[in-house]
Amino acid sequence: MTTTEHAPSIVPLARVLEHGDSIVSDPAGASTLYNKGYYGNHLPRGGLALDPLETVYLTEAGRLAPHGDGDPGARLPLSELLRRAYGGDETFDIHYLVYRDLRQRGYVVKPGTGAVSFSVLPRGGTYPRTPSLYWVVALSERTPFSLPSLLDLLDRGRRGKKRLLLGVVDEESDLTYYAPRLVVPKGHQPAPAPGTLPAMEGIFLTDRVSVFDAEAIAALGEHQMFGSRVGERLELSLLEALYLVTEGRLHLTDGRTGKPLSRKAFLTVAGPVEGDLEQRLPVYTSLRKEGLLPKTGFKYGTHFRAYESDPTTTHARYLVHVVPPDFESSWPELSRAIRVAQGVRKSFLLGIGEGEPIQYVHLQRVRP
Repeated sequence: MTTTEHAPSIVPLARVLEHGDSIVSDPAGASTLYNKGYYGNHLPRGGLALDPLETVYLTEAGRLAPHGDGDPGARLPLSELLRRAYGGDETFDIHYLVYRDLRQRGYVVKPGTGAVSFSVLPRGGTYPRTPSLYWVVALSERTPFSLPSLLDLLDRGRRGKKRLLLGVVDEESDLTYYAPRLVVPKGHQPAPAPGTLPAMEGIFLTDRVSVFDAEAIAALGEHQMFGSRVGERLELSLLEALYLVTEGRLHLTDGRTGKPLSRKAFLTVAGPVEGDLEQRLPVYTSLRKEGLLPKTGFKYGTHFRAYESDPTTTHARYLVHVVPPDFESSWPELSRAIRVAQGVRKSFLLGIGEGEPIQYVHLQRVRP
């Protein structure tokens, strides 16, 4: 059998049920539909049962002649099929647009289970012998993005050895696919071993920390790319300073009082300036441990840009946004972030700022 879809020589009649399901009783017509796309499910006494998506799609394509319970010659218009299907499922329009697109791309599409809308075979696959390649979730752009739900789907997909695709439909019925996956970002610059950085002094100046010791500046700048040189001093971000304080390499003095600042005291005075320091620190530390060099992602509207090696000779590989485990967002907001990252040839990652090890979700716009 082949999955290539050509117009069949027979346009079978289909009796449409209450919510858009339909029955093809004619064996020849049923065989034609099944053999050219694996539509429907065989009935025990012959014929084929089609779900509402299949019924509407085949009717729209001119491959099915739907009628009601009365006269088979009285064809049901497409508008009536849509009304019946929508009456049984208020998400039908979103699911149909994704189903229609996948079918037109040449895929065999079968219903999914739970939060998975569709199970999709690889091109050229034979149903049911060929395992599905994708699990596809059909979403409206108005559907909230839920990180816990996505992580659950990714875990299910991993166990089922399926690739996950999110088909997001916008208000103009255009469709964008995103391929989420869990990754471990890697770089080539090992984090400094414990004790290899000299102990140093820094002065807290409201929204940054200044270091003046030449030896410390050389150690922080050479291959590790901490801070920014401003004349003879090195200016650290509050997050870089917190990382070095946590590692026991930086001792702080309050620039206003001249008194020493413990880690706790530093968080007290720096917290109002940058309230998410403690949430971002685990991801920053994780990136360093994985051999990456994280710098601010401000210019790209995210928390970090991360380099695999020396930023003076390479471009950043990743844009990383730190989120809590219960993170929720809107699809338009995420779409902007992903498009910015891919527009500058970088990978967009959500770094979950809690847990061990830190998890990273890669979100990429794709064409199936």
